[in-house]
Amino acid sequence: QSRGRTNTNYYTAAGDFDHLTATSTELEEEKIEEPVRWIGHKEKFFTSALISSEPFASATLKNIPADVLDSSVVKTLESTMVIPEKAVSGGLISMQLFFGPNDLEVLKHVTEGFDRNLELGWGPFTWINKWIIIPVFDFLDNYLSNFGIIIILLVLFIKTILFPLTYKSYLSMAKMRVLKPELDAIKEKHGGDLQKSQQESMQLYSKMGVNPVSGCIPVLLSMPILLAMFNFFPNSIELRQEAFLWANDLSTYDVFARLPFTIPFYGSHVSMFTLLMTASTILYTWSNNQVSTMQGPMVFMSYIMPLVFLFVLNSFPAGLSFYYLISNLVTFGQQAAIR
Repeated sequence: QSRGRTNTNYYTAAGDFDHLTATSTELEEEKIEEPVRWIGHKEKFFTSALISSEPFASATLKNIPADVLDSSVVKTLESTMVIPEKAVSGGLISMQLFFGPNDLEVLKHVTEGFDRNLELGWGPFTWINKWIIIPVFDFLDNYLSNFGIIIILLVLFIKTILFPLTYKSYLSMAKMRVLKPELDAIKEKHGGDLQKSQQESMQLYSKMGVNPVSGCIPVLLSMPILLAMFNFFPNSIELRQEAFLWANDLSTYDVFARLPFTIPFYGSHVSMFTLLMTASTILYTWSNNQVSTMQGPMVFMSYIMPLVFLFVLNSFPAGLSFYYLISNLVTFGQQAAIR
């Protein structure tokens, strides 16, 4: 599965990075009609590349479907590069063949733009992974060998950094719990008149200095980091073949049980970390809904996302689900302490 997601990456003399994704079952071909500094075949954890001292004049990239005669062949990648005539005649060209891990510290010292072979997401998610998550993760890796413990400490570090921003929100949510009996009395008083009920509830919020949407703020603040993790954990070579608890390899999904059948969009295995993460998310949602002003379909919709993640994350790395699980548990602890 990971080999099927292999890319052919290239970096032009103009400083542009692009790739040909090897996901199609059909023959794919791309012609590059501009100078190219390097071309690399990137797998999940490793990259092989040819780097030229003088840019190639042009190149042709091909992704050839699996060979039906050899079941071990998932995809064949071909790259044909044209060397500039003046470089050959002048004897001015030298080349470097690279084969190594997709580790940021290794890649960024190879050549210009080579660290792009490590997929860290786009825009702000790349920045978060490159300048926050990876440095902290590598620092912990220097002192600890248990990557489950490293993930726990990573969660604690991030939660500590965000706590000053979320403290007031947690405090407001604690006040909401105190006001819950009065809010219920207002709803009962006005019956089905939602407008009057909401108007009087807002007056109570204003009087007590409570923000009714405060429960959303911690989620919104942590969302960029949670999304950045979607790229960090699946591409982290540090987790490769690292075991923790019942997970034999944190870089892939944990198999707590095998099913005798396949569930569409879920798979034929059960990831216990994903089940625990989903249960904790549902519990967190239920806890917030006890003091929320949401009614009817909105309450129902708030439970849909955790169930969607149950299906999505079942085949994602165990390290990712474990991170989300610990993040939920730490959030419970912070809220309980403030309450």
